[in-house]
Amino acid sequence: MKRTLLAAIAAFVTLAAGIGIFQNLHHSIGEAFAENAPASAAAPPVRPIPEVSAVDQDAPYMEACAREGLNESECVGRLIWFKATAGNERFHTYTFQQRIGVLVDWFRVLRTDQRDDRFWAWGIINDPACCKPGDPDCPAKSADETYGFDWCPGDDVLLNYVGKPGYVDPACGLKDAALDPDDPHSQGGKADQRASACDLKFGTSTGALGLRKFPNPRFDAAKWQALNGGNASWAGFNATKAAATGIESDSRVSKLADASVEPPFLIGTTCGSCHIAFDPLNPPADPAHPKWENIKGLIGNQYTRMSELLGSGMPKSALEYQMFAHARPGVTDTSAISHDQINNPGTINALINVAQRPVFKGEMINKWRKATTCGAEKDEDKCWCEPGRSGKCWLKSTRDDDTTTVFLGGQKVALPGVHHILKGGEDSIGAHEAIQRVYFNIGSCSEQCWVNHFSDMRQVDPEQRGFGQTSFNIGQCRRDCPNFRAVEDRLQNVLDFFASAESDETNLQAARAKSKTGAYALADLTADLEKEFGKGAVGRGQTVFADNCARCHSSIPESTGGAFKNRDFAAPNDAHPRKVRADFLSNDQSTPVTEVGTFRCRSLHSNHKAGHLYMEYASDTLRKQQVVADIPERPELKDGGRGYMRNISLVNVWATAPFMHNNAIGPEICGKPANADNDFHRARYVDRDGKLLAAQPDCLRYDPTVEGRFDLYKRSMRELLNPKERGSKRTLTNADLIIDVGIRPLEGSTEKPLGGFGQVRIPAGTSAGFLNGLQHKQLIGDLFLAKRHPDKLEAAGKKDQLATLQAMADDILKSPARFVDILREKRDFLSANYETCTQEIENEGHRFGEDLSETDKKALTAFLATM
Repeated sequence: MKRTLLAAIAAFVTLAAGIGIFQNLHHSIGEAFAENAPASAAAPPVRPIPEVSAVDQDAPYMEACAREGLNESECVGRLIWFKATAGNERFHTYTFQQRIGVLVDWFRVLRTDQRDDRFWAWGIINDPACCKPGDPDCPAKSADETYGFDWCPGDDVLLNYVGKPGYVDPACGLKDAALDPDDPHSQGGKADQRASACDLKFGTSTGALGLRKFPNPRFDAAKWQALNGGNASWAGFNATKAAATGIESDSRVSKLADASVEPPFLIGTTCGSCHIAFDPLNPPADPAHPKWENIKGLIGNQYTRMSELLGSGMPKSALEYQMFAHARPGVTDTSAISHDQINNPGTINALINVAQRPVFKGEMINKWRKATTCGAEKDEDKCWCEPGRSGKCWLKSTRDDDTTTVFLGGQKVALPGVHHILKGGEDSIGAHEAIQRVYFNIGSCSEQCWVNHFSDMRQVDPEQRGFGQTSFNIGQCRRDCPNFRAVEDRLQNVLDFFASAESDETNLQAARAKSKTGAYALADLTADLEKEFGKGAVGRGQTVFADNCARCHSSIPESTGGAFKNRDFAAPNDAHPRKVRADFLSNDQSTPVTEVGTFRCRSLHSNHKAGHLYMEYASDTLRKQQVVADIPERPELKDGGRGYMRNISLVNVWATAPFMHNNAIGPEICGKPANADNDFHRARYVDRDGKLLAAQPDCLRYDPTVEGRFDLYKRSMRELLNPKERGSKRTLTNADLIIDVGIRPLEGSTEKPLGGFGQVRIPAGTSAGFLNGLQHKQLIGDLFLAKRHPDKLEAAGKKDQLATLQAMADDILKSPARFVDILREKRDFLSANYETCTQEIENEGHRFGEDLSETDKKALTAFLATM
């Protein structure tokens, strides 16, 4: 039995170019413990001063802060949210490609000659401050000056440093907010010990909001021009090698994968890259040409194609592309990079009325908390003081009394507990930590902190490091990554932004009022809705909501707020300075996914389990949630607090359709871009056999107007309340997967693989979820044991699987070229024993309201439109 052959074939089939794992390094930036921390802080290093740009980059952001009425801290938080990459430009230029094997073609996404098509293709939002070189009033007269990108404020400085060292990042010029005197590290507001703002890393805009560029000092202009024929084109850089070599497999290889030729820019992403969106109250007249007043930072971009963007340099035949680049618009697999082999799509969270979001008391949480000394504690895994600072320490402890501080109208409010973030509430140790983890998820501190803790999809030996995930260490990351410290010291500013006026509800009545010449009050909206949905529909809908929905979708329980049937769900919180609605329209509690019935794969997300990558971001309370016994997957796939979905808020649900955590209930939406190569819409409607229907419903083109959003809401509500009308949606591969394996000597330009087996081809129409969730490592190990040590399989409780595994192993060794056929023939066996989630229909469940009368369904639709 040749284990290496089995391993090579199976590993390539399931994830050919997976995540590369290197030896984990634990370096501290200093050996200073509490007892030798300096008695008084050394003067912080003087920040370098950024060169002054001809156009002020910050001006439109300051204008937005004034327009939204943001205070100093909220405004700083907004700047960080929109601009800070926290150093992830290295990840998105080198690490992602070379360590993880996924290619981003930044020129394809950001080329200035397709600026007008960018939103329709990628769902990303054009920066109103940027321009296309050569356009009237654009400082850049040709794309040669900008290497084919838009010209943006600050580029008159940045472009001078392409290929040169010495660029001073604009973040160095950040004017920090005033210190909080209650912050232990500020010594009563007297000592500014925040890490350098330079390490927030702002760069300049790429032309798309949330995507930032930095000059590459290693850029070689002569090499670039020789490869591409000029500065404005990246044609040679992103071209495949097949044109030069004539070798078929070289059609899947380009210079995006190596660093032999350096690009002019390093590209980073901000948290806002997914969350910046059009304001439902004030949408743009033309989505390709928005104005600053059309843009909000927290609503969540329901059009973004982030999964396709991050795979934009991959051929469609690549396994990684078909596994990960299939999420719907506004949806991304947040564990696609930190892959846990679970088909795990989730919508971009809409951050609305954040200060009203429920918190949970008594969560047992083990985490780092601010302290002023470590006393006698010398173990830096338990307590650590930052060298060169006075009493800037962190102590790791387990407690159940954490609170969440928000500033409302300048008043500090301590909420009694912590939030539950993510679709299953997995981020559950505090709002600050949840914000910080977003930066890891988009690439910050990757090499210092977390890439080494990934599961290497090519490592199939369970005795070797990288076989499975390990938990990265927050304390080690704080010590070793300056970008971590720069963000951490300003997390309260970001949270203050979350609770600012920019997150306030965006009501349909207010949105329509903006487009009316006269007054348009709630009574007018009610009258319009009742013309459409029936007399008395809004009032009747409130009763239907109280009777059927409020137990999950109200943040104020009957024990404190009185009976739902007597409730005004739109009542303001009189204690709030802006009188936002008191009810968050969700209790934010976790509900067993089998009760909700929606696509359960997301609820089986495992990165927060003990021993897994994000273990330190989940509370002990969450991991001890009761097992959801009726989930059909194997017991080991539903432990560690998994199997739950958080009840989402219905505030402004009129503006955020389609529905559910994967946007699968409601019409399919798409951009219909002019460049057909960037049209990523997939057919998803299938018949009873799971095969694509010959006649697919047409997708709806993105329409962020008030009435466009409302129309999509009504259609989605119709599907939600009438499950039998939904059809069935399933994601299948839309191209043949081609995986090159083994040794393939050349005869001229023709590959002649040894043994006649050099390529695995998986036909289009294969289940993307099946590929995503196949536990190939366990399968390989069991195939090996079935032949070499069947007694060990029996001891592991797999006696019933032994005969099938032995037969599969024999067939693979006898005919490796039949590997795909063998998998297909054993599909049911593999699903039962080696799949992490077996559900494939994506728009099932949430059948609450199905049995309502047609009149009550219309009434509920009308009422929720007022929320």
